[in-house]
Amino acid sequence: MKSGALASDWAPAFAAVDRAAFLPALMRPFLPSDPQRPGDCAAARTITVDRHTDPDAWYGYADSDLSVVTQWDDGAHRGKQPGRVPTSSSSQPSVVFALLAAVDADAGMRVLDAGTGTGETAALLAHRCGAANITAIDVDPAVSAAARERLCTLGLYAEAVTGEALAGHPDRGPYDRLLCTFGVRSIPRAWMEQVRSEGVIVATYGTHYSSRDAVARLTVRSAGTASGPFLAGVEFMKARSHRTVWPDAEKYVKQWPASTDTAVQPDQLANAHHAISLTVPHVAHTTHTEPDGSPAAWWYSLIDRSWAAVRWPEEYGPGVVYQHGPRRLWGAVEAAHGWWETQGCPALDRFGLTAGPDGRHHGWTTPGTCCPGPAGDRRSDVDADKEPLAAWADRRDRRRESDRQITGRRRAEPLDPDARGRAAHLAPEGPRVLLELDGTSGEWVPVGVAENAVQASRFLSG
Repeated sequence: MKSGALASDWAPAFAAVDRAAFLPALMRPFLPSDPQRPGDCAAARTITVDRHTDPDAWYGYADSDLSVVTQWDDGAHRGKQPGRVPTSSSSQPSVVFALLAAVDADAGMRVLDAGTGTGETAALLAHRCGAANITAIDVDPAVSAAARERLCTLGLYAEAVTGEALAGHPDRGPYDRLLCTFGVRSIPRAWMEQVRSEGVIVATYGTHYSSRDAVARLTVRSAGTASGPFLAGVEFMKARSHRTVWPDAEKYVKQWPASTDTAVQPDQLANAHHAISLTVPHVAHTTHTEPDGSPAAWWYSLIDRSWAAVRWPEEYGPGVVYQHGPRRLWGAVEAAHGWWETQGCPALDRFGLTAGPDGRHHGWTTPGTCCPGPAGDRRSDVDADKEPLAAWADRRDRRRESDRQITGRRRAEPLDPDARGRAAHLAPEGPRVLLELDGTSGEWVPVGVAENAVQASRFLSG
């Protein structure tokens, strides 16, 4: 409460519900590499703590403001060592405080807790609203069973069911509130149908642009829409059918087009991350550091083979841009960044989201300026193709390694254009890429490949 994260009206619930009662004997806290950024999952590592062998450490971590991994690899992992992908957890207490404050549930309200996890959130809601009014749903039978047992042990007989949380649980609706504690890439229509008009959905929403999420507080309207502001940035484990299928870089990058320059710097892209993610749909984005220490960034289209890459060989110097395919991804990213600047560089909490019954999502900024593009990706919520987790992890690891290998290769500089705005440049390996200068954008556009110098000469003279 001293930090301001816990509202005073929720203090009795947190005093009555002990987090330690909902944690397994063998747990794995997330330890941030930067203590000032405890929620940064990308910069964190896990350790294994056993209550039976080191109870002092175990209870210390249980009382800390750290998230704790309680399941790896959708339950397939066994043993004391960490698995490959964390798939269930006990969230940071400060994040739980913020989510419950956003839900604003009161005594007698019916609440759907989507993503039961350990059961602690359902217990807090049960203490606040009455156990008979709480329904918790989780896709994993083992997770649901363990949570149900913990709730019953404490005498909090909330309904804990197994099922697809993205489909909701209509048998116990309509609900006054719905709290989602896993990351989603779209707001399911089922949720908007099962929450009463003027009821509230609090969800951790993001796009496939990156693994980041943001807490959205959406009010359901009678027209079948839900709309409201983003409150804070978070990062949650994703719904199984909403996990991004990582692009295989080797299938995208077949040749290196001519390069252009950009004045946009990596920190500017990072600051505009939320705006870009809302306005450039169907794209996966990643960053890394090259062997020489220079930063690099990649963008892959999820609907075709378009891609873009930027590297910054000198600190604060111009970025070297490569892009290929029918979607000019860097152009879209750069335009989104420019729009964000024209709006006064709004912070995340200046943005909001509207979800419609047709599956479309639209981002906006206060006091009502629409973002210049759709937010996120339209896709089926429950029937989306589900990639096995092991295959997903393999694809992720291959993509990361491919990024490093590809950007480490030698890059060629284009030849000077001829009078007709044409050039041919020798790729790092293999044939010459044929280029034409776009008179509108000023960018080199790949138009073909010459297998040898004769073909390139014919192109230039033709």
